[in-house]
Amino acid sequence: MTQPTPVPTPPLSQDQQILIALRQTLTTIVRELTPAPGMPHPLRDATIEDVRHCLLLITARERELAQLQGRGGELPQYADQPGKVELVPMAGLTRKPN
Repeated sequence: MTQPTPVPTPPLSQDQQILIALRQTLTTIVRELTPAPGMPHPLRDATIEDVRHCLLLITARERELAQLQGRGGELPQYADQPGKVELVPMAGLTRKPN
């Protein structure tokens, strides 16, 4: 039985690479600036809303560009998410007689 050939994905455009870099940079800044519980946030509420708005715009444009390339619908796979493969224990399996 042959393995299915993976469909090659088109290379990312320069716009897509810029959007990815912007998204990653903004989320890193947010992560580094997030205070410990009970501590005041160093950013003003208006600034936090501006960052959220930027991330929403970036995500929307990334989605548009991906759909134009026919790459829409991709979702990230998180480490704690159950995989698509279901493991079956081998301990109880027996061989059928010929």
